[in-house]
Amino acid sequence: MKVHVFPGQGAQFSGMGKHLYETNSTARQLFNRANEILGFGITDLMFEGTEDDLKQTKVTQPAIFLHSIILAQTIAGPPPQMAAGHSLGEFSALTAVGTLSFEDGLTLVAKRAAAMQKACEATPSGMAAILGLADEAVEEICAGIADDVVVPANYNCPGQIVISGSTEGIRRACELLLKAGAKRALPLKVGGAFHSPLMAPAQEELTAAIESARFAAPACPVYQNVDAQPQTDPLVIKRNLIAQLTSPVRWTQIMTNMIADGANHFVEVGPGNVLQGLVKKLNAEALTEGVQ
Repeated sequence: MKVHVFPGQGAQFSGMGKHLYETNSTARQLFNRANEILGFGITDLMFEGTEDDLKQTKVTQPAIFLHSIILAQTIAGPPPQMAAGHSLGEFSALTAVGTLSFEDGLTLVAKRAAAMQKACEATPSGMAAILGLADEAVEEICAGIADDVVVPANYNCPGQIVISGSTEGIRRACELLLKAGAKRALPLKVGGAFHSPLMAPAQEELTAAIESARFAAPACPVYQNVDAQPQTDPLVIKRNLIAQLTSPVRWTQIMTNMIADGANHFVEVGPGNVLQGLVKKLNAEALTEGVQ
Protein backbone atom coordinates (compact mmCIF):
# COMPACT_ATOMS: atom_id res chain seq x y z
CA MET A 1 0.00 0.00 0.00
CA LYS A 2 1.48 3.32 -1.12
CA VAL A 3 1.80 6.27 1.26
CA HIS A 4 2.87 9.86 0.62
CA VAL A 5 4.73 11.61 3.45
CA PHE A 6 5.66 15.29 3.47
CA PRO A 7 8.68 16.86 5.23
CA GLY A 8 8.68 19.70 7.72
CA GLN A 9 10.93 22.58 8.65
CA GLY A 10 14.64 21.83 8.30
CA ALA A 11 14.44 20.19 4.86
CA GLN A 12 15.02 23.46 2.96
CA PHE A 13 18.07 24.10 0.76
CA SER A 14 19.20 26.87 -1.57
CA GLY A 15 18.04 26.15 -5.12
CA MET A 16 14.99 24.16 -4.02
CA GLY A 17 12.37 23.97 -6.76
CA LYS A 18 14.49 25.76 -9.37
CA HIS A 19 14.72 22.78 -11.72
CA LEU A 20 10.94 22.30 -11.50
CA TYR A 21 10.38 25.96 -12.37
CA GLU A 22 12.68 25.76 -15.37
CA THR A 23 11.39 22.47 -16.79
CA ASN A 24 7.69 22.18 -15.95
CA SER A 25 5.09 24.70 -17.13
CA THR A 26 2.51 23.66 -14.49
CA ALA A 27 5.11 24.12 -11.76
CA ARG A 28 6.08 27.53 -13.16
CA GLN A 29 2.45 28.69 -13.07
CA LEU A 30 2.05 27.58 -9.44
CA PHE A 31 5.30 29.22 -8.35
CA ASN A 32 4.26 32.49 -10.02
CA ARG A 33 0.82 32.25 -8.41
CA ALA A 34 2.51 31.76 -5.04
CA ASN A 35 4.49 34.96 -5.48
CA GLU A 36 1.19 36.80 -6.05
CA ILE A 37 -0.54 35.22 -3.04
CA LEU A 38 2.38 35.89 -0.68
CA GLY A 39 3.09 39.39 -1.96
CA PHE A 40 6.83 38.83 -2.29
CA GLY A 41 9.19 36.79 -4.47
CA ILE A 42 9.39 33.51 -2.58
CA THR A 43 10.90 31.97 -5.71
CA ASP A 44 13.91 34.35 -5.53
CA LEU A 45 14.62 33.16 -1.99
CA MET A 46 14.08 29.50 -2.82
CA PHE A 47 16.22 29.52 -5.95
CA GLU A 48 18.99 31.95 -4.96
CA GLY A 49 18.64 32.63 -1.22
CA THR A 50 21.34 31.94 1.33
CA GLU A 51 21.03 29.43 4.17
CA ASP A 52 20.26 32.32 6.52
CA ASP A 53 17.55 33.62 4.19
CA LEU A 54 15.88 30.23 4.04
CA LYS A 55 15.99 29.40 7.74
CA GLN A 56 13.71 32.31 8.67
CA THR A 57 10.45 30.65 9.73
CA LYS A 58 8.36 33.04 7.62
CA VAL A 59 10.34 31.93 4.53
CA THR A 60 11.09 28.30 5.37
CA GLN A 61 7.52 27.15 5.85
CA PRO A 62 5.96 28.49 2.63
CA ALA A 63 9.07 27.41 0.69
CA ILE A 64 8.87 23.78 1.83
CA PHE A 65 5.10 23.74 1.38
CA LEU A 66 5.44 25.05 -2.18
CA HIS A 67 8.16 22.62 -3.14
CA SER A 68 6.17 19.68 -1.73
CA ILE A 69 2.80 20.61 -3.22
CA ILE A 70 4.14 21.41 -6.66
CA LEU A 71 5.90 18.04 -6.69
CA ALA A 72 2.68 16.32 -5.58
CA GLN A 73 0.77 17.97 -8.41
CA THR A 74 3.32 17.17 -11.11
CA ILE A 75 4.39 13.58 -10.34
CA ALA A 76 2.82 10.77 -12.34
CA GLY A 77 1.35 7.55 -11.01
CA PRO A 78 -1.62 6.43 -8.92
CA PRO A 79 -2.65 8.54 -5.92
CA PRO A 80 -1.61 7.48 -2.41
CA GLN A 81 -3.87 5.41 -0.19
CA MET A 82 -2.68 7.18 2.95
CA ALA A 83 -0.88 10.45 3.67
CA ALA A 84 0.89 12.22 6.52
CA GLY A 85 3.13 15.22 7.05
CA HIS A 86 5.69 16.06 9.71
CA SER A 87 4.62 19.28 11.50
CA LEU A 88 4.41 21.87 8.66
CA GLY A 89 4.21 18.89 6.30
CA GLU A 90 0.71 18.16 7.57
CA PHE A 91 -0.50 21.24 5.66
CA SER A 92 1.23 19.87 2.55
CA ALA A 93 -0.42 16.47 3.03
CA LEU A 94 -3.88 18.00 3.48
CA THR A 95 -3.48 20.16 0.39
CA ALA A 96 -2.10 17.32 -1.71
CA VAL A 97 -5.12 15.11 -0.99
CA GLY A 98 -7.68 17.83 -1.61
CA THR A 99 -8.72 18.93 1.88
CA LEU A 100 -7.34 22.43 1.24
CA SER A 101 -7.03 24.30 -2.03
CA PHE A 102 -3.58 25.43 -3.14
CA GLU A 103 -4.46 29.05 -2.34
CA ASP A 104 -5.93 28.29 1.09
CA GLY A 105 -3.11 25.92 2.01
CA LEU A 106 -0.42 28.45 1.13
CA THR A 107 -2.27 31.29 2.86
CA LEU A 108 -2.63 29.26 6.07
CA VAL A 109 1.03 28.24 5.99
CA ALA A 110 2.10 31.86 5.53
CA LYS A 111 -0.08 32.96 8.46
CA ARG A 112 1.21 30.07 10.57
CA ALA A 113 4.81 30.97 9.79
CA ALA A 114 4.33 34.66 10.59
CA ALA A 115 2.55 33.88 13.87
CA MET A 116 5.23 31.37 14.88
CA GLN A 117 8.02 33.82 14.02
CA LYS A 118 6.37 36.42 16.26
CA ALA A 119 6.06 33.90 19.10
CA CYS A 120 9.71 32.92 18.67
CA GLU A 121 10.82 36.53 18.95
CA ALA A 122 8.78 37.05 22.13
CA THR A 123 10.69 34.50 24.25
CA PRO A 124 14.28 33.18 24.02
CA SER A 125 13.66 29.54 23.20
CA GLY A 126 14.75 26.59 21.12
CA MET A 127 14.80 22.84 20.56
CA ALA A 128 17.26 19.98 21.02
CA ALA A 129 17.47 16.43 19.65
CA ILE A 130 17.93 13.73 22.28
CA LEU A 131 19.44 10.47 21.04
CA GLY A 132 19.63 7.08 22.68
CA LEU A 133 17.15 7.45 25.52
CA ALA A 134 13.69 5.95 25.94
CA ASP A 135 10.75 8.29 25.38
CA GLU A 136 9.51 7.69 28.93
CA ALA A 137 12.82 8.82 30.42
CA VAL A 138 12.78 12.03 28.35
CA GLU A 139 9.18 12.72 29.35
CA GLU A 140 9.95 12.21 33.05
CA ILE A 141 12.98 14.50 33.08
CA CYS A 142 11.17 17.26 31.16
CA ALA A 143 8.20 17.04 33.56
CA GLY A 144 10.57 17.42 36.50
CA ILE A 145 11.78 20.86 35.35
CA ALA A 146 8.75 22.64 36.75
CA ASP A 147 10.01 26.23 36.76
CA ASP A 148 11.00 26.35 33.06
CA VAL A 149 9.11 25.38 29.91
CA VAL A 150 10.55 22.22 28.34
CA VAL A 151 8.50 19.44 26.75
CA PRO A 152 8.83 16.57 24.27
CA ALA A 153 8.03 18.03 20.84
CA ASN A 154 8.83 15.47 18.14
CA TYR A 155 8.68 11.70 18.61
CA ASN A 156 10.70 10.94 15.46
CA CYS A 157 11.60 7.27 15.92
CA PRO A 158 12.56 4.98 18.81
CA GLY A 159 15.58 6.51 20.52
CA GLN A 160 15.22 9.89 18.81
CA ILE A 161 13.06 12.57 20.37
CA VAL A 162 13.21 16.35 20.12
CA ILE A 163 12.52 18.56 23.12
CA SER A 164 11.28 22.15 22.95
CA GLY A 165 11.16 25.04 25.41
CA SER A 166 12.82 28.11 26.87
CA THR A 167 16.55 28.52 26.34
CA GLU A 168 17.25 27.85 30.02
CA GLY A 169 14.82 24.93 30.11
CA ILE A 170 16.54 23.30 27.14
CA ARG A 171 19.99 23.81 28.72
CA ARG A 172 18.96 22.23 32.01
CA ALA A 173 17.12 19.37 30.36
CA CYS A 174 20.09 18.51 28.11
CA GLU A 175 22.39 18.33 31.16
CA LEU A 176 19.99 16.02 33.00
CA LEU A 177 19.29 13.85 29.96
CA LEU A 178 23.00 13.29 29.31
CA LYS A 179 23.47 12.31 32.95
CA ALA A 180 20.55 9.91 32.57
CA GLY A 181 22.30 8.10 29.71
CA ALA A 182 21.39 9.93 26.50
CA LYS A 183 24.06 9.38 23.84
CA ARG A 184 23.76 12.94 22.58
CA ALA A 185 21.80 16.12 23.25
CA LEU A 186 22.07 18.39 20.22
CA PRO A 187 20.69 21.95 20.13
CA LEU A 188 18.92 22.50 16.80
CA LYS A 189 19.24 25.50 14.49
CA VAL A 190 15.59 26.55 14.66
CA GLY A 191 13.90 29.84 15.41
CA GLY A 192 12.17 28.87 18.63
CA ALA A 193 10.22 26.37 20.71
CA PHE A 194 7.91 24.75 18.18
CA HIS A 195 5.24 22.34 19.45
CA SER A 196 5.43 23.67 22.99
CA PRO A 197 3.25 25.90 25.22
CA LEU A 198 5.37 28.85 24.05
CA MET A 199 3.53 28.63 20.71
CA ALA A 200 0.18 29.47 22.38
CA PRO A 201 0.14 33.06 21.01
CA ALA A 202 0.66 31.72 17.48
CA GLN A 203 -2.08 29.16 18.03
CA GLU A 204 -4.52 31.93 18.95
CA GLU A 205 -3.69 33.83 15.76
CA LEU A 206 -3.98 30.76 13.55
CA THR A 207 -7.24 29.46 15.02
CA ALA A 208 -9.42 32.11 13.37
CA ALA A 209 -7.76 31.56 9.99
CA ILE A 210 -8.23 27.78 10.15
CA GLU A 211 -11.83 28.07 11.35
CA SER A 212 -12.71 30.37 8.45
CA ALA A 213 -11.00 28.29 5.75
CA ARG A 214 -12.90 25.71 3.71
CA PHE A 215 -11.89 22.13 4.54
CA ALA A 216 -13.13 19.26 2.35
CA ALA A 217 -12.96 15.52 3.02
CA PRO A 218 -9.53 14.21 1.89
CA ALA A 219 -9.19 11.75 -0.97
CA CYS A 220 -7.51 9.32 1.43
CA PRO A 221 -7.02 9.16 5.22
CA VAL A 222 -4.49 11.61 6.68
CA TYR A 223 -2.68 10.45 9.80
CA GLN A 224 -2.43 13.58 11.93
CA ASN A 225 0.38 14.70 14.19
CA VAL A 226 -1.70 15.24 17.33
CA ASP A 227 -3.31 11.79 17.64
CA ALA A 228 -1.46 9.69 15.01
CA GLN A 229 -4.85 8.45 13.77
CA PRO A 230 -6.23 8.32 10.20
CA GLN A 231 -8.70 11.17 9.81
CA THR A 232 -11.21 12.00 7.08
CA ASP A 233 -13.68 14.25 8.93
CA PRO A 234 -12.94 17.92 8.09
CA LEU A 235 -14.10 19.09 11.53
CA VAL A 236 -11.73 16.70 13.32
CA ILE A 237 -8.92 17.63 10.93
CA LYS A 238 -9.41 21.32 11.73
CA ARG A 239 -9.41 20.70 15.47
CA ASN A 240 -6.23 18.64 15.29
CA LEU A 241 -4.51 21.18 13.06
CA ILE A 242 -5.16 23.93 15.61
CA ALA A 243 -3.91 21.75 18.48
CA GLN A 244 -0.78 20.84 16.52
CA LEU A 245 1.09 24.07 17.28
CA THR A 246 1.33 23.38 21.02
CA SER A 247 1.24 19.56 20.90
CA PRO A 248 4.00 17.07 20.04
CA VAL A 249 4.45 15.55 16.61
CA ARG A 250 3.81 11.83 17.13
CA TRP A 251 5.71 10.65 14.06
CA THR A 252 6.83 7.33 15.56
CA GLN A 253 3.20 6.50 16.34
CA ILE A 254 2.04 7.67 12.89
CA MET A 255 4.53 5.41 11.11
CA THR A 256 3.73 2.49 13.43
CA ASN A 257 0.00 2.90 12.77
CA MET A 258 0.45 3.24 9.02
CA ILE A 259 2.57 0.09 8.87
CA ALA A 260 0.01 -1.78 10.99
CA ASP A 261 -2.69 -0.62 8.55
CA GLY A 262 -0.84 -2.06 5.56
CA ALA A 263 1.57 0.67 4.41
CA ASN A 264 4.70 -0.81 2.82
CA HIS A 265 5.70 1.77 0.17
CA PHE A 266 6.57 5.23 1.46
CA VAL A 267 7.16 8.12 -0.96
CA GLU A 268 8.66 11.27 0.56
CA VAL A 269 7.31 14.18 -1.46
CA GLY A 270 9.40 17.29 -0.95
CA PRO A 271 12.96 18.35 -0.17
CA GLY A 272 15.32 16.02 1.69
CA ASN A 273 15.20 12.37 2.71
CA VAL A 274 14.87 12.49 6.50
CA LEU A 275 11.45 10.84 6.59
CA GLN A 276 12.66 7.90 4.51
CA GLY A 277 15.36 7.26 7.09
CA LEU A 278 12.85 7.36 9.94
CA VAL A 279 10.66 4.80 8.17
CA LYS A 280 13.62 2.44 7.78
CA LYS A 281 14.34 2.62 11.51
CA LEU A 282 10.86 1.29 12.19
CA ASN A 283 10.64 -1.20 9.31
CA ALA A 284 13.82 -2.03 7.40
CA GLU A 285 11.79 -4.01 4.85
CA ALA A 286 9.59 -1.07 3.80
CA LEU A 287 10.13 0.33 0.31
CA THR A 288 11.08 4.01 0.44
CA GLU A 289 11.74 6.57 -2.25
CA GLY A 290 11.90 10.31 -2.60
CA VAL A 291 10.49 12.78 -5.09
CA GLN A 292 12.31 16.10 -5.08
